[in-house]
Amino acid sequence: MKEKTLRALPHPVLIGLMGSGKSSIGRRLSKRLKMPLVDLDEVVVHNADMSIPDIFARHGEKHFRDLESAALADKLERRVIIATGGGVVLREANRQLLKAHPPVIWLKAAPEFLAKRIAGDTNRPLITNQDALEKLTALAEERYPLYAECADLVIERCEMSKKEITDLIIKFLKKGSKA
Repeated sequence: MKEKTLRALPHPVLIGLMGSGKSSIGRRLSKRLKMPLVDLDEVVVHNADMSIPDIFARHGEKHFRDLESAALADKLERRVIIATGGGVVLREANRQLLKAHPPVIWLKAAPEFLAKRIAGDTNRPLITNQDALEKLTALAEERYPLYAECADLVIERCEMSKKEITDLIIKFLKKGSKA
């Protein structure tokens, strides 16, 4: 597909639990679509001038979510691929923003798959000093209905390679741009 045509495609927003591959798939999409990637967690870290664990420790999760919501509202206005944080869907206002900005792509994965991927990651305060599988299972129960509410495309992440997922998203974007 020609570069000009690729740039005309809708710019996707990736949602899903931590470890589902939003950032890594976002980087692949960015390269293929020649469109910048914005990782909302990186925006929050930059704006706060501290790490996510430090934000949680010093100011609490609510403050982190405030920063995340502001970053989402700002970046949705730009022509970029967005990799959200896993909890972006917790706020009704964020869900309304996401639903108003298709396409939203949910990278869905089983907690068991995710627990293996993020084992030992110290940059994830919601699972620090906890059983990752147990916490991810609880997060899935809470968040999966919220992801489903926002998603225009659901991709079952576990058995697919990153290349297959990227190809599927681009195919979906091409189909949607012809409507």
